[in-house]
Amino acid sequence: MDKKWKVIALWVLPITIVVLITWQILGSATKNQVNQTSSSSVSRTAPVAKISYGRFLDYVKAGRVTSVDIYEGGRNAIVEAVDPEIDNRIQRLRVDLPGLAPELISSLKDEGISFDIHPPKTAPAGIGILGNLLFPLILIGGLILLSRRSNSMPGGPGQAMQFGKTKARFAMEAETGVKFDDVAGVNEAKQDLEEVVTFLKQPERFTSVGAQIPRGVLLVGPPGTGKTLLAKAIAGEAGVPFFSLSGSEFVEMFVGVGASRVRDLFKRAKENSPCLIFIDEIDAVGRQRGAGIGGGNDEREQTLNQLLTEMDGFEGNSGIIIIAATNRPDVLDSALMRPGRFDRQVTVDAPDITGRLSILKVHSRNKKLEKDLTLESIARRTPGFTGADLANLLNEAAILTARRRKNQIGLSEIDDAVDRIIAGMEGTPLVDGRSKRLIAYHEVGHALIGSLVKDHDPVQKVTVIPRGQAQGLTWFSPDDDQTLISRAQLKARIMGALGGRAAEDIIFGREEVTTGAGGDVQMVASMARQMVTRFGMSSLGPVSLEGDSQEVFVGRSLMNTSDISDEISKQIDEQVRSIVKKCYEETLELVAKNRSAMDKLVEILIEKETMDGEEFCKILSNFTDIPSKERFIPVLPDPEK
Repeated sequence: MDKKWKVIALWVLPITIVVLITWQILGSATKNQVNQTSSSSVSRTAPVAKISYGRFLDYVKAGRVTSVDIYEGGRNAIVEAVDPEIDNRIQRLRVDLPGLAPELISSLKDEGISFDIHPPKTAPAGIGILGNLLFPLILIGGLILLSRRSNSMPGGPGQAMQFGKTKARFAMEAETGVKFDDVAGVNEAKQDLEEVVTFLKQPERFTSVGAQIPRGVLLVGPPGTGKTLLAKAIAGEAGVPFFSLSGSEFVEMFVGVGASRVRDLFKRAKENSPCLIFIDEIDAVGRQRGAGIGGGNDEREQTLNQLLTEMDGFEGNSGIIIIAATNRPDVLDSALMRPGRFDRQVTVDAPDITGRLSILKVHSRNKKLEKDLTLESIARRTPGFTGADLANLLNEAAILTARRRKNQIGLSEIDDAVDRIIAGMEGTPLVDGRSKRLIAYHEVGHALIGSLVKDHDPVQKVTVIPRGQAQGLTWFSPDDDQTLISRAQLKARIMGALGGRAAEDIIFGREEVTTGAGGDVQMVASMARQMVTRFGMSSLGPVSLEGDSQEVFVGRSLMNTSDISDEISKQIDEQVRSIVKKCYEETLELVAKNRSAMDKLVEILIEKETMDGEEFCKILSNFTDIPSKERFIPVLPDPEK
């Protein structure tokens, strides 16, 4: 019934407007015919000159006017007058009259001047009415066309009555083409989500022992780790109705639309329960309430309030499981994270080396690889890569292979693809000169310190070929497990970052150091300060002196108040300078001690432009002893077994 009245209201307003306009026009046409001046009449007697009304009266008194034709109800006239200066030639003149005054008619009669009053020509009444109705008719026709087009497009922007409806994509049995077997590298997350599918397929298995089906599952992890892919796998495995949408699709600029869409979504979900609802990027609507300067009561907060009520309010939503994904769990509202709404939080982290091998097996199914290229070598080469990064890596390698007119992907294509993803596109090599030599010493300085300091990551590659914004680069092979880092490792990384500046200082002198170490110096300051303030690795003791900074938009205080005194702040600065100064002195000593090895390595690097870590260490070992870097190398199992 409500829908019927909405449709009636949609049509009554434009029809009423048309009726009122027609009535007014017809009434006006009955009382007074449409007056339109005939421009053609004037144009046929177009005057050659125009005179003022006062001059026209002078011409009348002087007897120069022979005839007068009055048009437009006395507003203008065409005058024929004698010009005595040109042999009494007849002139046609135009004059604007103040109106059809009786005095003017009397003057014309007294002077014996012939005059004629031409009545205004009228257009047929039907044509005038049609002309005035043309625009309203076009407007109504456009509304009808727009309405029909919107009705043929479900959820279209023209459906005024559907504005508060949910935009969720709905499928009775979602055939996404993705199963759990297609998702690799996130075994722990898969195990939790497989249990959710079992909840939907066999609920009695859990309810028989008193277990309750979870209301919601929150997938948390950095971008590219496979959260959306896992949701597609759940939809493909569950075989139940599936609603999918993004968090941004709830919120509009109009008040109440977001909350209305939430209500409509859960209404449809209850009609099709048991079912799944997947909300991607839920942080777009689920941010902490009262955020920003002074808080607020905006449309997004009203949408979140409605979502909280629907998930766990007075009405039960049995049989509806909500799966949401976000890479910003720190900004979500605490009421959204509590048990009863999102009962489970599944962390989807970047895969370890075994997970990367499994992901590479999935994405290399349609790739042609050379026989000497193993997926294990690629997995060891890519610590920290997510599933999306690995898929992009193999795709970039395939593009490079096609560009080089090769039939199979080789190790060189993989290395170039990794370099491009990490550092950017390869630039044009510099011509041999002072700049290239300075860059070579800078990069060799990094690699030299990284090789000679025991706790530093081993060197993987050194190059003077520009990539992205960098004129040269040195890559290191970090350990796959970076969760725990020792104080010795942090100091080693500080020394490695200072190796380039130390090489410039020793080789070219203090006055010739360049801005090339700007990024290195910033990284050094950050690491040294964290050692002092966060990790308690200084003489100030094992205390945390600075907390994590919080943004204003998540509802924190705008003023960053500090709990430490000015004296402690001064001591923190002194400790940071002390750590950096000591590390730099040790770095300068190592560079000066191995000057001959550095000169040799620079000459080879300038000639070859790129050296791998094995070749670098082999040449360096001819000049000095290189400490062994013992690292745990895991044995990779076969994922197919």
